[in-house]
Amino acid sequence: MSQLASSFIQEQQFLDAFQQAIETQSFDRIILSQYKGELEHLEKITLRVILLQDQPVLSGLYRYKTQDVTKNYPLAEAQQLIQDLLAHCKQANLFTRTEELQLKKNKKKAMLTVTKNQAAAKSQTLEHQQGHDRAKHRYVDQDSYFLQPLGITDNKAQIIPSMARKWKQINKFVEIFSGALDQITAQAHTLRVVDFGSGKGYLTFALYDYLAKQGQTPFVTGVELNPKMVEFCQKVVQASQFTQLDFFQGDVRTYQPEHLDVMIALHACDVATDFAIHTGIRLNAQMIMCAPCCHKELRPQMQSPSVLKPMLQFGIHAGQQAEMLTDTIRALLLKAYGYETKVFEFVALEHTSKNKMILATKRQDFEAPDQAVLAQIVALKQMYGIQKHSLELLLNHQWDQQNIGEKC
Repeated sequence: MSQLASSFIQEQQFLDAFQQAIETQSFDRIILSQYKGELEHLEKITLRVILLQDQPVLSGLYRYKTQDVTKNYPLAEAQQLIQDLLAHCKQANLFTRTEELQLKKNKKKAMLTVTKNQAAAKSQTLEHQQGHDRAKHRYVDQDSYFLQPLGITDNKAQIIPSMARKWKQINKFVEIFSGALDQITAQAHTLRVVDFGSGKGYLTFALYDYLAKQGQTPFVTGVELNPKMVEFCQKVVQASQFTQLDFFQGDVRTYQPEHLDVMIALHACDVATDFAIHTGIRLNAQMIMCAPCCHKELRPQMQSPSVLKPMLQFGIHAGQQAEMLTDTIRALLLKAYGYETKVFEFVALEHTSKNKMILATKRQDFEAPDQAVLAQIVALKQMYGIQKHSLELLLNHQWDQQNIGEKC
């Protein structure tokens, strides 16, 4: 058999496996890379099946050097589309629930390799053995519709393997929220939740769905700078029929609610976290949840005691010290302004490097800032030579809002 004929057979086997995965609904995703066609700067294409207006479509994410472009195709055209794209790509990886197929091509031949997806098989076995018990511990229903357009589940409400970590994060977040919700005072009005820097809305949708299924009808708003993300989330809102969930294009400067009960800011970059916390305190939020990142403000100011210099000669320790001091002052300020405050690991480092959570719930006996706690902050600042901490300036009405609300 000639190499040309062999290559054709290998490629056809790959296409047949793709079509079978689509028909049996075992398809997870396909990644096409090393593109050599007419589209300039295209690096790779990732295709998945999603639901769009209650109809399954093949959604392709075209990743260029400077942007991502999404295109959707009818499933009836999927086979021809993959065949056309394969003609311009040197490598293709097909992932199903049970196996992975890799097609690699060069000028002389094509090579197809098939490996069993051991992790998926093990996960399915574990799910079968523990499914009933595990379902009891989930805070988000796996069959909730919104998870499909967000790319967490497929059209059979099964978790897409590549999104398993995100699924775990979502449930852990709602678990933390649920525990804190039990500690705050019940409100006479409808619960008002604002999520600053909501991104694709994974946690925003999950919170709304969880509260609605607890018999509440909350007002939930996701605030996001990216207009395309806002437009996408609004479409998912409509498809999910979440009547009191909306998304606002802006940041903590431009979105100014009259009141809120729960303020959330996950991964707001640098001092954007401080502005979000200040908004929560100023509006007397009953719960404040933050997962800070990019602790840039204090590190240039820090003049650490000489006794610590041997430890801080290693750069990673200097960064960790700045992070610890930044979040300690935030936590102490929350405590001083009437909040029971905890700082803890949100999810394990294996799932995200941004894993610290600051959780604060309002005390009902608060009358005035705790001077003893404020004195502790002064002592820490003096020890490290800190002149400026944004949250402290905001609480003292000494900051002019500029260049905040960004996400990294």
